[in-house]
Amino acid sequence: MSGPVDFEAWAELAGDSPTSRTEWAAVVAAWSEPHRRYHDLAHLAAVLGLVGELASAATDPSAVLLAAWYHDVVYDPRRADNEQVSAERARAGLRGLVPDARLDEVVRLVLLTAGHDPAEDDADGAVLCDADLAVLAGPPDAYAGYASAIREEYAHLSDEEFTAGRIAVLEHLLGLPALYRTAAAQPWTETARANLAAELVLLRRRAAPS
Repeated sequence: MSGPVDFEAWAELAGDSPTSRTEWAAVVAAWSEPHRRYHDLAHLAAVLGLVGELASAATDPSAVLLAAWYHDVVYDPRRADNEQVSAERARAGLRGLVPDARLDEVVRLVLLTAGHDPAEDDADGAVLCDADLAVLAGPPDAYAGYASAIREEYAHLSDEEFTAGRIAVLEHLLGLPALYRTAAAQPWTETARANLAAELVLLRRRAAPS
């Protein structure tokens, strides 16, 4: 049985050709970069698995799966346009492998992960964003591990810089109209909001003048 990041899973979406095999290898290599501590192959596999579980809510499940493959294919904590560059990478890498309409949808979905705020009628966006944010609803120890890994990815920032940036991210997430949009994921909301709020309290205490 193949895993979610194996070529067999990829080939179901992008076909089995020399070009497809080359692109799959490049995408896996990108997700395997050594500076990644959270946004790595394990995250990709988790998101792909969750998209599969939520796929019944999607209009084009194949487009959502492909968008999952690319949503953090470019991940450089020192830049602010990773989603934009990842979307461009998807357009370049998938050209000729999938129909143009599906490619356009993949690019749109990758861009959507910058804010995780799909429109109410955006079924594909809801599935991708819910899968990507599922980590927020983990048990406290798993959430703490996630938060620690994010800090490691931003090791180039001082504690003050990271705390300010992370507070902004958490406030954005807590301010979304809904954290989860699909019916299957909505029960995760209470746990996710509790995790986010707990981290936010700790960060605000850390940021407060002594």
